[in-house]
Amino acid sequence: MATHSLPGGEFKMAEDLTVGRMGYGAMQLAGPHVFGPPADHDEAVAMLHEVIELGINHIDTSDFYGPYLTNKLIKEALHPYPNGLHIVTKVGALRDADGGWPIALDPAQLRQAVLDNLDHLGLETLDVVNLRVGGFDSPTSASIAEPFTVLAKLQQEGLIRHLGVSNVTAEQIVEAQSIVPIVCVQNFYNVAHRNDDELIDSLAAQGIAYVPYFPLGGFTPLQSDTLDSVAKRLDTTAMAVALAWLLQRSPNILLIPGTSSVAHLRENVGGASLNIPEKDLAELDRIAS
Repeated sequence: MATHSLPGGEFKMAEDLTVGRMGYGAMQLAGPHVFGPPADHDEAVAMLHEVIELGINHIDTSDFYGPYLTNKLIKEALHPYPNGLHIVTKVGALRDADGGWPIALDPAQLRQAVLDNLDHLGLETLDVVNLRVGGFDSPTSASIAEPFTVLAKLQQEGLIRHLGVSNVTAEQIVEAQSIVPIVCVQNFYNVAHRNDDELIDSLAAQGIAYVPYFPLGGFTPLQSDTLDSVAKRLDTTAMAVALAWLLQRSPNILLIPGTSSVAHLRENVGGASLNIPEKDLAELDRIAS
């Protein structure tokens, strides 16, 4: 790993797992609609090298990106992995021939997904595996006890170090915690979509990381104007402001913005060092209301 400090500071997810709060989401390494190979293979590899050069030590991925291709790219570019690099993956879905995302929560499917992630990443143990449930951008209320118990057994076998959950309700988090401890929750959240405000505060009190996906998505033109006006005053970009707002929202928030552009990656890291003044934070807070 690079020797400079972790962008955005760091968060201790567990005794053996400290990550930079600014991570990298590998979803956009795949082709359009997260399906098929990237348009430029060499650029994708260069992107991953730049992730390491910028001091990022937290990559979020899944074998259903591509499918399989993103993890294989990570292995090709970075294996043997630098000391201190942590790769977080997720299971609970597959990809069909049309690029759909069918649910895959049966015990055999979950075990195979973990084995596939290990194989395609070239690892003997996965740092963190998130069980992804629910719909595309919102949870459902069904019990997650059965699939989460499957992952807990794989953890006992030594294939997984830590577990998390994704796209879940507060009740499902409690259900998961009744089986084994979790280190992170990955849900849909950004400055315009703040349904998880109370949940974030609760997780922070427990020392559990909250990882928003779509941290830059879901803005109306009016809301984008608000971001743009704050960004102009701070002489930066709307993207940097949206990311910096998340880092200032709560110390347990970890970011995994995805990009296929080295320039955008550098811009994202720049957002990790941005300090938004109180009056601008108040303006941004009004977006959600």
